[in-house]
Amino acid sequence: MSDLKIENKYVFLLAAIQFAHIVDFVILMPLGPTLILDFGISPAQFGSLVSSYNFSAALTGLLFSTIADRFDRKKLLDLCMIGFIVGTILCGLAPTFTLLLLGRILTGVFGGILNILVFALVTDLVPFERRGNAMGVVMASFSVASVLGIPIGLGIADFISWHWTFFFIAFFSSFIAFAAWRILPNRPVEKDCTPAKEVLLRFVILLKRFDYLRAYGLILMTAMSMFFIIPFLSPYAVHNMGVKTEQLKYMYLIAGLVTIVTARLIGKFTDRSGSLKVFSTIAVCSIIPIWFYTNSGILSFPVYLVLSALFMSLVSGRMIPVMTMVSQVPDQKDRGTFMGLLNSLRSFGTASATLMAGLIISEDANGNILGFDRVGYITISLTVLSIFVAASVFYKSKNIESTLKKSVV
Repeated sequence: MSDLKIENKYVFLLAAIQFAHIVDFVILMPLGPTLILDFGISPAQFGSLVSSYNFSAALTGLLFSTIADRFDRKKLLDLCMIGFIVGTILCGLAPTFTLLLLGRILTGVFGGILNILVFALVTDLVPFERRGNAMGVVMASFSVASVLGIPIGLGIADFISWHWTFFFIAFFSSFIAFAAWRILPNRPVEKDCTPAKEVLLRFVILLKRFDYLRAYGLILMTAMSMFFIIPFLSPYAVHNMGVKTEQLKYMYLIAGLVTIVTARLIGKFTDRSGSLKVFSTIAVCSIIPIWFYTNSGILSFPVYLVLSALFMSLVSGRMIPVMTMVSQVPDQKDRGTFMGLLNSLRSFGTASATLMAGLIISEDANGNILGFDRVGYITISLTVLSIFVAASVFYKSKNIESTLKKSVV
């Protein structure tokens, strides 16, 4: 077998691992109406279920980055896949809200580390000249999870129960884990003997740099403005918009397909017109579906599908120009640590927004969700503020780039 075919096999396996843990994370959100009914929990408690995964992933990802370069990454991947599968099975077995919460925390520990290891192994196994395409294949896992993983998972929940959705994720993840164990090569690393205390101190130093703080703030605002709303889209649709629980899978299917197309278009426009111009345009346009979704009452199902597809493509699409923009911010020597911190802060932001939104939202005696309009106004405010922060990040990075070019000349 040629080297390129072997390389493609590695990339496919890493994309499959990314798909597995992304499906495990995102499946909980559309299961919201079912879980709220089964456990008799409040929107705030449901918010804690969703946010627990990301809080766990953010903390463990930060801690893991202090030891990531001291062990064979492939062996770490094998161990984390086992932990991830065990955590997912525990979620399926959970008979109470508390046990499900503990299962989500455990799964988040391993899911957060898997996310880091997958991208690290792509860097290890794929030459630079083909790495961009490999990264694109792995990052497409999120769209595939929306188009295939969520509808299948919801279909299982509709026809059997939500417990079996998690069992199904653990089942196919076991095959992926076995294939990765057999096929992926060991990746011994040149051990970094820097004490963990010094690595953490470096994190603190980078957090104090003002130009970096602007980038962190932009990521936090963008992530929070997404996850104030996204985890509660399904409960609000079922309780306030007249959508049936069994119809939700079609929304994720259609919205996922639309997002695959729009993500590619947004990426091309970002390269052609500049990250700030594209981000600002999409951010302003996203205000329209945010307002309509959080203030709508009963809708026909076709109108709901159109609104949801517009919401998903615009709100999630903002992250493409944002990540392009902040990638220009760090110095070369700080890039690895900067991106690790950025990933942890993004997870922390999504978890915090979900938790806060759950505290704002409540239910009336008929089960209708109240306060979702207030969450929408907070999201719109963050979106508008993020445009000004993005301009600050963009022009600062442009000034740095211009200075560097002059120094080279």
